[in-house]
Amino acid sequence: MFAFAVTPWLPDYAFAEQISVRNLRMWQAPDHTRLVFDLSAPVQHRLFTLTDPHRIVIDLPNAKLHGKPAELDYSGRFLRQVRTGAPEAGVLRIVLDMHRKVSPRTFVLAPNQLYGHRLVIDLYESTGTVAAPVIKEPQKSRQRQLVVAIDPGHGGEDPGAIGKRRTREKQITLAVARALKGFIDQDPGMRAVLVRNGDYYVSLRGRTGIARRHQADIFISIHADAFPQRSVRGSSVYALSQRGASSEEARWLANKENAADLVGGVSLKDKDDLLAKVLWDLSMTQTISDSLQLGTDVLRELGKIGYLRKKRVEQAGFAVLKSPDIPSVLIETAFISNPAEERLLREPKHRRNIARAVYRGIRRYAQRLPEFRLPGAPQEYVVKAGDSLSVIAARHKVSVSKLKAANNLRGNGLKIGQKLRIPGSG
Repeated sequence: MFAFAVTPWLPDYAFAEQISVRNLRMWQAPDHTRLVFDLSAPVQHRLFTLTDPHRIVIDLPNAKLHGKPAELDYSGRFLRQVRTGAPEAGVLRIVLDMHRKVSPRTFVLAPNQLYGHRLVIDLYESTGTVAAPVIKEPQKSRQRQLVVAIDPGHGGEDPGAIGKRRTREKQITLAVARALKGFIDQDPGMRAVLVRNGDYYVSLRGRTGIARRHQADIFISIHADAFPQRSVRGSSVYALSQRGASSEEARWLANKENAADLVGGVSLKDKDDLLAKVLWDLSMTQTISDSLQLGTDVLRELGKIGYLRKKRVEQAGFAVLKSPDIPSVLIETAFISNPAEERLLREPKHRRNIARAVYRGIRRYAQRLPEFRLPGAPQEYVVKAGDSLSVIAARHKVSVSKLKAANNLRGNGLKIGQKLRIPGSG
C-alpha cells in the first residue's frame, strides 16, 4: 500500500540542466528528525510512502547524486537507513527505510550565508504532532518559582549570523542559554526551561509553544546580531511593538475556534468576537508593558558589563515575542560581525558574564512581583496609577501601619513611580 504527497511535477524535465544532489546531513530534534541534501539549483520533487515495511520515497527529476552521502547516525527512533537509485532515466530516487510509520514534510530552502539550495525532509510522529509533555501544575500558594523559558536563537540548518572567524550565532546563543539556565537553576526562586538544548531547528511558533507547554512566566530569546558595517557594536534588548501585536491579534482570533489558546488564563473558544478581542487587547497591552519592564531591568544589568548599542528597550514585531500572556524579550548580546565582540563571544568567561547579567535583570524584575518573592531578596514595589496604601498592603498581605513604617511614610499620599519596600521581604 502507498499514499501520495505530491509537490509540483515537471514532466518535461529532460530539457532542463541536470541538478546535482550531494552532502546529506541529519539533525536530531526532540520532536522530529531533519534530513538535508545540498542542491546545485532548486528542484521539483514528489514524495510517497510505502508500508510493510515503512518507507518514504522521494523522486527528483533531472537530478543526479554526486559523491557518496556522508555516514549517518541511525541510532534515532525514526530512520533505519537511506538508499538511492534510479527508477527511470534521469530520475534520482531517495528511499528512507523507517523503523516506524512517520509523517514526512518536504520543502526546498533558498541559499543562506553557509549553504546553497537545499532539499529538506522532516520526519515527525505519524500523528504529525508530538504529545505535549506532562508539566506539573504550579503551586497555588501565594509564592512560587518563576519559570523562565530560554530560547537560544537559530539552530540546526539555520546558523544565524556568521562572524569573520566563522563563529556561528547558533553556537553562541546555545552556550549563553545554557549558562543562563545554570544561574537560574541555582536560584531557589526560579526554574529554567531551554527551548532548544542541541543543534537542531525549532520553528518560531514552536518556540513559544514550548514555553506555553511548560507554563513559562517569562520568555527570553538569546541572539548575537550582525551588521554590514563591522564597527557597529553593543548589546540591545527588544520587546514586541504594538504593530506586531496588532498583526498577531488577527491570527489568534481567527484560530480561536480551533485551538485552546489562552489569554490571561481565559479560553477564547467560547467567546464572541468582540469579547475575545477585548480580552486579547487587555492581555497584550499588559504583557507588552511587563515586557518593557523586564527588558529595562535586563538592559540595565547588561550595561554594567559592556557597551549598549541602544540605551533603552526597542520594540519590533519579532514572531517569538508575540505571546499575549507571557512577558517576552529578545536580547542581542553583541554584534558577531564586529571582530572584537566576536572574539569576546568566543570566550566562555564573557558568555558567563552575559548570562549572569541577564539573570540579574530577570531577578530584579521578579522581585517586584508578589507571587515570585525570591529568597533573600528585598521586595520592592513601584506605585502605579490607581494604587493606594491599603490596596498595596492587601496585595502583599501586610498591614498599612507596617508598610508605612518600612518606608518612613507619615501620610497616606503616594506618587506614581514611587518605590516602596515591602516589610518582611528580607
